[in-house]
Amino acid sequence: MAELTQNPRPLARNLIDIVKTPWALIVVILALVAIFDPGNWTEVVTFAGKALAHTGQYILFAVLLLSYLKATGAEVMVARAFEGRETRMIFLAALFGGLAPFCSCEVIPFIAGLLALGAPLSAVMAFWLSSPLIDPPTLLITAGALGWPFAIGKAVAAIALGLFGGFAVRTLMRSGAFAEPLREYKPAGCCGSVPKTDDKPVWKFWQEPERRSKFRSEFVQNGLFLLKWLALAYVLEALLVSYVPADLIARVVGGEGVVPIVIAALVGMPAYLNSYVAPPLLAGLMEQGMTAGAAMAFMVAGAVSSIPAMAAVWSLVKPRVFATYLGLGVSGAIVAGVVFQMI
Repeated sequence: MAELTQNPRPLARNLIDIVKTPWALIVVILALVAIFDPGNWTEVVTFAGKALAHTGQYILFAVLLLSYLKATGAEVMVARAFEGRETRMIFLAALFGGLAPFCSCEVIPFIAGLLALGAPLSAVMAFWLSSPLIDPPTLLITAGALGWPFAIGKAVAAIALGLFGGFAVRTLMRSGAFAEPLREYKPAGCCGSVPKTDDKPVWKFWQEPERRSKFRSEFVQNGLFLLKWLALAYVLEALLVSYVPADLIARVVGGEGVVPIVIAALVGMPAYLNSYVAPPLLAGLMEQGMTAGAAMAFMVAGAVSSIPAMAAVWSLVKPRVFATYLGLGVSGAIVAGVVFQMI
């Protein structure tokens, strides 16, 4: 009898977990379209399917690259960026922020360890601002959805924002700000640890069984993750193109000038989903009249203010540093949008 009364609870939790997945949301969305607009169902599915197939080549390459970086232990190269002169550290931190294969969870103990070991906040801020904006999978997915000029522009904006934030914080620190930036932090031990700078990446990872296993697990995990989120993104893009009036988008974030870019940056902060869903949605918005500058501002501001990125910053540093992080991110997004629009 005890078993009968205890089994429904895990089953209920499993059902809830399934319902909360992107796959379940896709099924619900398509079912609603079939019920309320059956004539448009085939068009929505075809649009999403073709878009996903087009991006499939980028997904495959991105997953292979990310799995390779993880299996080789290439993150030790990022740790070495935080050694030496402060100016050099800021430049390398901004650059490696876009290359680091860290998830939003793994970056927390990594950054906590660096700050605890005395890495300057200026270099850490450069890394923090550039890291959420771009990584190898995001670069390829952005290129697949919006084209290589937009993807390269986003990568340049990520590095520029990191440099802007790093040198701004260094200037503030020289005037006495941020003397003790770090909160008390106790790592949970579930998300990895700081790589040792004397470790070396093993580029021929296939020679070690442990690393081969790491590559396989990362390939499956990241492949399924990207596939489910991009499938949802393209379904949402199909809905956007089908049901949102183009003149509405054009009125809000279309047209010339700085105002649409500022609006896009401010809307992008709370509305952002993640770096994999955003490019397809922005592709749909641009088809409806959103300017390229506004799209860039939306993407940059949203990446900086995404929940994982903000949670990582808030969990480690004091409120003043957190406010500086957001301020630099939003102002940098607006500047990036203006510059991209002019180019």
